Amino acid sequence: MRKIAEVYLLAENRLLREALIRLLSKRSEVRVVGANAYSPVVHREITAAHPQIIVLDSSGLLSSKATLISSLRAAIRNLRIVMVDMESDEETFLAAVRAGVVGYVLKDASALEVAATICSVAAGKAVCPPSLCMVLFRSIMQQTAFSPTPDWGLDLGLSRREQQMVELLRLRLTNKEIALRLSLSEQTVKNHIHHVLRKVGASNRFDVVEFCERRRSGTESYV
Repeated sequence: MRKIAEVYLLAENRLLREALIRLLSKRSEVRVVGANAYSPVVHREITAAHPQIIVLDSSGLLSSKATLISSLRAAIRNLRIVMVDMESDEETFLAAVRAGVVGYVLKDASALEVAATICSVAAGKAVCPPSLCMVLFRSIMQQTAFSPTPDWGLDLGLSRREQQMVELLRLRLTNKEIALRLSLSEQTVKNHIHHVLRKVGASNRFDVVEFCERRRSGTESYV
């Protein structure tokens, strides 16, 4: 007997919710157990419904909504998340994957494509646009290939992550490029670099690189 996956639709767009309810009601392998917009009480409603899959719209990655998603994943074991109406943006996509998303549907997808993604996730598959598959592979490869940093920055009070930032600044990478390489948010990268600047006493990222290279070679004493 085929197991039916129970789905909850959490989206601000009422038309999207209603369209998906109509489409999914025709699929024998899924059943919609609830649908609503974001609200202070929706957490309790979703937990009571105990779905296997939650379908979110693009606002699900906002900080206030991300907290809700995190708590739902903690409350419902093996919860699978599908995000729809998303941008074809590398950083947004990686942020969604880090949040636990296993189905990612771009905003130009049809309602039928969204429904197909939900059914695939219900069958235990992960789904993302082909255009973003290479982004995911590259992110994992770069994390694996990135060599450990030396201990040269420890006497400056730099953490391992902050030393990594300096090494990547030496390559003249932008904050966005560093974020993609380390699978971090761009804001997190900015925070790390700010801490490096403060600890080293430099005014900008280029001064940091110059100072740290001199420090490693033993030719600089920063005042």
